Amino acid sequence: MTPNPQTTATMAAFGFPATLIADHRWWAVLLRPKQPTLGSLVLAAKVDVTAFSLLPQEAFAELADAVRAIESSLKAFCGYERINYLMLMMVDPHPHFHVIPRYSGSRSFESLELPDHGWPGPPALERAVALDALQKAALVPRLRTLWPPQYRATS
Repeated sequence: MTPNPQTTATMAAFGFPATLIADHRWWAVLLRPKQPTLGSLVLAAKVDVTAFSLLPQEAFAELADAVRAIESSLKAFCGYERINYLMLMMVDPHPHFHVIPRYSGSRSFESLELPDHGWPGPPALERAVALDALQKAALVPRLRTLWPPQYRATS
């Protein structure tokens, strides 16, 4: 039996639905509330399982589309030089990736300026900037505009 896509507690922990940028059938792309670099996201499976291997085959197939959309949209947004996908299912148990665009120097959006403190090594997650409500409210719609229309979330 294949489970149906649904909202998970992990998605809620990352601010769903307010942080939703893109909505695939099996995956949700969310703004990461703590930004180690500008444009950091969470790619969360919409399935109530706690092991990556338990996702349905359809979710694995759709993962390719989600990754392509993430990379093209973030390239347009922040011109990253590298991109990291971290699957860290210790606190939030459902399959999800922290998507961290990487760059030398810093990137800015409105009054927010974020250097990549870990460049060129691992991302410095402990130095992430917690976004306030106004920053989230500005970033989410801006990122949505860059997504392919068929996946773009609506308010």
